[in-house]
Amino acid sequence: MELQDIVRKLVGPIEAVGETNADERRLANLKQMTELVDRLLFDIHGAAASKTRPEASMRAIGEYASKYLQEIKEA
Repeated sequence: MELQDIVRKLVGPIEAVGETNADERRLANLKQMTELVDRLLFDIHGAAASKTRPEASMRAIGEYASKYLQEIKEA
């Protein structure tokens, strides 16, 4: 099982189905998922700070994180 499958199973469905009670639960699930994504993006932003480091391994992490965040911004 992949990590995204585990998260989806833990959080629960987020797609609306048009039934009030089910959609209320799904909205709560969506709020949990967006909070998780926000925290993960914050971590990735922190890693991006290393993009100007002189150490090649640190710079590679920073550049990868920075490029990822830029792609999200452009999407």
